[in-house]
Amino acid sequence: MTARSERSPGLGAVLARPAYRRLWVARTVSQGGDVAQFTTVALLVLQLTGSGIGLSGLVLAEIAPVLLLAPLAGPIVDRFSRVKVMITSDLARVVMAAVLIVWNDHLPVVYLVAFGLSAGAVFFNPAASSLLPSLVPDDELVAANSGLWSSAVLTQVALAPAAGLVAATAGFEWAFALNTASFALSALALRGLQDGEESLPVVAASMWRQGVESLAVVFGDRMLRALAVAQALAALSAGATSALLVLLAADHLEVGGGGYGAMIAAIGVGAFVGPLLLTRFADQVRGPVVIFGAFGLRGLLDLVLATVVALPAALATLMLYGLGTSTGSVSFSSLIQSRVSARLRGRVFSAFDVIWHTMRFLSLVLGGVLAETVGIRGVFYAGGALLLAAALSGLSAYGRPCAAGECDPRSSAAAPPAD
Repeated sequence: MTARSERSPGLGAVLARPAYRRLWVARTVSQGGDVAQFTTVALLVLQLTGSGIGLSGLVLAEIAPVLLLAPLAGPIVDRFSRVKVMITSDLARVVMAAVLIVWNDHLPVVYLVAFGLSAGAVFFNPAASSLLPSLVPDDELVAANSGLWSSAVLTQVALAPAAGLVAATAGFEWAFALNTASFALSALALRGLQDGEESLPVVAASMWRQGVESLAVVFGDRMLRALAVAQALAALSAGATSALLVLLAADHLEVGGGGYGAMIAAIGVGAFVGPLLLTRFADQVRGPVVIFGAFGLRGLLDLVLATVVALPAALATLMLYGLGTSTGSVSFSSLIQSRVSARLRGRVFSAFDVIWHTMRFLSLVLGGVLAETVGIRGVFYAGGALLLAAALSGLSAYGRPCAAGECDPRSSAAAPPAD
């Protein structure tokens, strides 16, 4: 582990590393393809079905691969070269995205491709997160994750409307062609990346069994267990509030599409600024405090959103919400990367993906019911309470003295898997 300098390294230090630059370019382009693809497919499904049910099917196609394949993805990421896993994922998505250039007027094909593209991300994302600590020293993880997060936010802000504009003016075929090219560029950027990882052993247990056992690894470590409980509560909140923000804008704030667009932009501004501030002050705050504090901040802000009626107040609140989301997420990833052995990192990240998407799906269902019964303000009040509970559960676990072996770096979270 590299000794911590008087001031933590900034984005310039990590971008000066050629290997990190390759990963930064590849992940930014790949995530740009994800954003543009989902935006374009959502517009296409809306055109083909003209119904919210059709869009709900698209959301299900996005979530289902995580629940089905993450237990398999984690062991694959830990068993094989992470660079090769990412390249394979990108090339598979090149083929699937290209299908929609030709067959974009058949709804079953659209759903199948959406499922396949999401499945590709199930393998790509934990591989990228697991690879990062082999490219930068431990004291540069916060800056490295901040760079990835900030570029992803800018990509989302820029490419989501651009993809919609291309689809509306040039046609869906051109939009899908550009999305296909993005995955090809990502694979090209990754080609030749020297990751410096040691070769990983082939273990005897089946990969499905290893995926299931990764949950036991998470809940066997005190800090990882605290993160998992807090993330489950946060996902149970955020799934509904993020999806129903448009309803809050219309029914509570009484603003139209322009006001809702401004609300989304406010979140993006905060999400971009957050990692920059975190990198600047990373040497003064520790990861767990930022993570659980961010949950609490977002909980308070959800309560504010359910109360204020003026758009300017809502925009300021959402800007802070985006800041809390981004700083918490960057610290979350950095803590796992620094705490978990490289031999287990892919499985742990995949386990957290399963937790997040399972609770997110439940939140979408319960949020819709709650909005119909008690109104949209009730959804945000409930979401705020869940986030505050996430913060309190995490901070109480973080402050509690360790039981025997719970905080030992040689515990199950740091040990290699058995052969």
